[in-house]
Amino acid sequence: MKVVHTIEELRDQLRGQLRVAFVPTMGNLHQAHLSLMKMARQHGDPVVASIFVNRLQFGPNEDFDKYPRTLAADIEKLERERDVYVLFAPNEKEMYPEPQNFRIQPPADLGGILEGEFRPGFFDGVSTVVMKLFSCVQPSVAVFGKKDYQQLMVVRNMCRQFQLPVRILAHETVRDADGLALSSRNMYLQPAERAEAPQLYACLLAVRDGILAGNADIAALEAEARNRLAGRGWDVDYISLRRQRDLLAPTADEVAEGEPLVVLAAAKLGSTRLIDNLEICKK
Repeated sequence: MKVVHTIEELRDQLRGQLRVAFVPTMGNLHQAHLSLMKMARQHGDPVVASIFVNRLQFGPNEDFDKYPRTLAADIEKLERERDVYVLFAPNEKEMYPEPQNFRIQPPADLGGILEGEFRPGFFDGVSTVVMKLFSCVQPSVAVFGKKDYQQLMVVRNMCRQFQLPVRILAHETVRDADGLALSSRNMYLQPAERAEAPQLYACLLAVRDGILAGNADIAALEAEARNRLAGRGWDVDYISLRRQRDLLAPTADEVAEGEPLVVLAAAKLGSTRLIDNLEICKK
């Protein structure tokens, strides 16, 4: 595996390559990241991964400074798996040699809801760095995980509207045996919090089961899930049932008629904010 730190080195490695498959990450790699890279290898050659903790997507009171940076361990994991040909690991000066005044701003009805409501500017930062990374790597395929469901939709819509020649592939959420979605932020959980954390997924399953049983009372299902978590000491930002196709709220008729849905959640357990989602389809 080649490890490069500059855009010039990256382009030298990829010159003439027309089937690049790309997996962007912020590092602190775990099994879910490695699964994305295995998927990328099935759809392109060579596989490029990036590790860059993107300041633009962190709010002023978020965890940018303490976000885990584990480059040496990440390199070891990638070399062991042998799926990645080039790892692009730039520093901030390389990615942002001057203030990033040009930004990609998703529309409010996608980027301003759910995560965008609770983390203002988050999707501006995500979209801007993904566009910049795509410009550097010029992949034909890029792989994103469904755990960050709204992010996946933002990136897909951005590529479509800008006519970017990048096919966006979605990998299913990777979970521990107890249902907790794998995330770099899980390492922040204290032992008692880690034991409690699977309750977030359990609440999503309860919403799904309600829908599949014929309950079309969206507000009641959401409220029951929020109350269940709050009663266990969670600080809930949202548990929201949405249409898969655009993340807008479904009507009761759409729910009854089998509209493909997704229930998305974000909640804080102690000082750690976790997100998760679950697709629901009756057919």
